[in-house]
Amino acid sequence: MCTEGTCTHSRLLPSLFVMLKSGIMSGYVKEKHFHTPLSIAVPQTCLRYATGARVKENIILKGCHLQILSLVLFVAVSQNGFLAWLRYAMGINMENNSKTCGKQSLLFANPPYIIAGSSITGKKEGEGPLGRYFDQVEEDPMFGGDTWEDAESRMMKRAADAVIQKAGINKDDIRFMVGGDLLGQLIATSFGIMELEIPLFGVYGACSTMGESLAIGSVLVDGGFADKIMAITSSHFAGAEKQFRFPLAYGSQRPLATTWTVTGSGAVILDKADNRSKKELEKEAPVCVMGATVGRIVDYGIKDSMNMGACMAPSAYKTISANLNDLGVKPEYYDKIITGDLGYVGKDILIDLLKQEGFDISKNHMDCGIEMFDKDTQDTHSGGSGCGCSAITLAGYVLPKLRRREWKRVLFVPTGALLSTVSFNEGNPVPGIAHAVIIEGM
Repeated sequence: MCTEGTCTHSRLLPSLFVMLKSGIMSGYVKEKHFHTPLSIAVPQTCLRYATGARVKENIILKGCHLQILSLVLFVAVSQNGFLAWLRYAMGINMENNSKTCGKQSLLFANPPYIIAGSSITGKKEGEGPLGRYFDQVEEDPMFGGDTWEDAESRMMKRAADAVIQKAGINKDDIRFMVGGDLLGQLIATSFGIMELEIPLFGVYGACSTMGESLAIGSVLVDGGFADKIMAITSSHFAGAEKQFRFPLAYGSQRPLATTWTVTGSGAVILDKADNRSKKELEKEAPVCVMGATVGRIVDYGIKDSMNMGACMAPSAYKTISANLNDLGVKPEYYDKIITGDLGYVGKDILIDLLKQEGFDISKNHMDCGIEMFDKDTQDTHSGGSGCGCSAITLAGYVLPKLRRREWKRVLFVPTGALLSTVSFNEGNPVPGIAHAVIIEGM
């Protein structure tokens, strides 16, 4: 079972876990989705093993090219951990099994599908390296509104309308919305999506909000509480500067460690099923949320609000480490480990912290804030930040790569700095939080 450090069965069965890491599980899920349930044709020895029975004979999994000879193993029927993964992969009912793994992670028995994503951005983001991937790039920073806050609300409404249209559904089909923003009392969200009249879970995780929204929405779909969920968030450069730093008219200089708040709103639709035709699914892979690792608040005592990367990197380190330990996997299990907005400063800190624990993510790490802008030509210093940074990168860039099967599995880790004007002015440090979501192309 999953214990405090790792999944016990992954230590007992290293060869089987290598099989799982190499993507065999996804092959089982495809069989379950398109063909005959594997339980009909699986040899009885395999089936008994998968359901936790005692095995004392040769096992051959033809689809995996895996042979385990003369294996003697006593396995208690686990409530979670490696056998739970294997049971799910073989289409075995997990109704009575726990969905928790380790200290902080969840593995979904009925992984929700991400059936659509939308990304609305401002002019500067559209001029960056990822600009061509976004759905809409607005030249007017006010988005036709009268204030910066109104501009962000209008931008979020556009993202919601766009993702509903791309999913081919009506707003009434959505059971709940889960989302938030950076502004006080989530006013961009409340005023932005009010007209949709969809029940709302308003959440605040600072710039980690998209990860938190995806995790909560996935729990609701997996638990049978909703068929369709919209996860949404936004940020606006001018609105964030006005609330957290200095009015733009003041013209203050920005230290090199600062990041540039992204003007953008991203949304996705989670669904219990992907109802596209078989031909469409063969052309574009279904994308599922397989699990999540819920972050803890981490405070390293940093008080520099102009260095968000340093404030958030420790929380990203703790969450990524928890995910790898809870699942008993190495960083190579993921094609990409994608943080939200650590920037160049935070990226280096994160990699150094994880190396101290024996994890090297330098080869497969990607930061949305670094990818968002060209620091040499756009004068954004350490990179991009804000709730919208990870959200529009996910919707516009990451999901299409999973659908095209360029990537198989990613760990999406938006990061947030939990400060307010009150806490900062009272001299408190800036704690961070990061939520990780396992997203996989099937």
